[in-house]
This record gives sequence, C-alpha cells and structure tokens, in this order.
Amino acid sequence: MRVITGKARGVQLKTPDGIQTRPTADRVKEALFSIINFEIPNAAVLDLFGGTGQLGIEALSRGAKSAVFVDAREEACKLIRENLKRTKLEQAGRVVQSDYLRYLDHCRERYSIIFLDPPYAEGYLENAIKRITEIDILQSDGIMVTERPLGKELPWDLEGYTRSRDYKYGKTVLTIYRKNGEMRN
Repeated sequence: MRVITGKARGVQLKTPDGIQTRPTADRVKEALFSIINFEIPNAAVLDLFGGTGQLGIEALSRGAKSAVFVDAREEACKLIRENLKRTKLEQAGRVVQSDYLRYLDHCRERYSIIFLDPPYAEGYLENAIKRITEIDILQSDGIMVTERPLGKELPWDLEGYTRSRDYKYGKTVLTIYRKNGEMRN
C-alpha cells in the first residue's frame, strides 16, 4: 500500500497485522481519487474510520489543507500517526481515538470531504451517514465519500444531498453524496 501521487508520492504506508483493518485496494483508491481530484485542493478532510489513514493521507499528499483521522482502536491510531510521520504530513493531520458516533456527537468542525470506509459487516456506514446529515458538519457543496461491499444498499434520497451514481470495482462500490449548495439571490 503506497501513496499514489502528490507530496508523498510513492511512500509505502505501514499496514496492520491481522484482519481488523481492511485497507482500500490500490486500484479502488486510484479510481476514487481520480473521481474526486478537483475537490481536494485546500479541503478540510475527515477520515472517520481511519484504519491505516491511507485515504486522508492521500488527500493531504494531493493538497488538502488538513485531515482529522478517527478510529476507536489504539493500534489503528498508532499506525495512522506512524504513516503520517513516514509521509512527513504529520503537521496537517490530527488523530483522534474515539468511537465514530461519539466523535460525531461532539464534533464542532466542518469538513469539505468526509471519507466513510467502515468495517463492511456492521451497520456503521448507514449510522454514520444518518448522523452526519443530522448534525450538519459537511460544508455547502462538500462531499461524503462512501465505500461498501457490492450488494449493500444506501439511500438514494437524503434531504439536502445529491447522490452520485455507483462506481463498481470488483466487489467494492463507491458512492458520493454532495451537500446541496446554499441558495443565492
């Protein structure tokens, strides 16, 4: 697993032992960042299920101004900090050890990109989407990027959001929700 492009291009990221973290496959990550490439410059990023930190780190490498990485597991937070250090992006990243819902319940920041790539077997993705739309932490015209297994459905209608088409890569599906912009006179 490596950083694809940008300031940290080619840096190998450390991966965890065991199966508690499922990093995004390189080809899916390449496709994802190709889709959202123009959203990244100066973005404030939330990588809500941090794992290895690879999605937030890739965004930082490509010009995002900041990234917050959230993971409930101490080992994952240690790994993210190590990967930020490897890429020399630690100044722009902040790692928070917390359950995702607890973090969202106390979040007062607003983001332009939110990555949601939770463990597939749980209901975390649906719960995170629901909570994010309730607390309104996504900036106007910001995007929520979801990754899920083929066959797991997500809502088409979220009030105040527009859903993209599904992007399928093998057994992985990416969907992007864009928060509708404010009405201007």
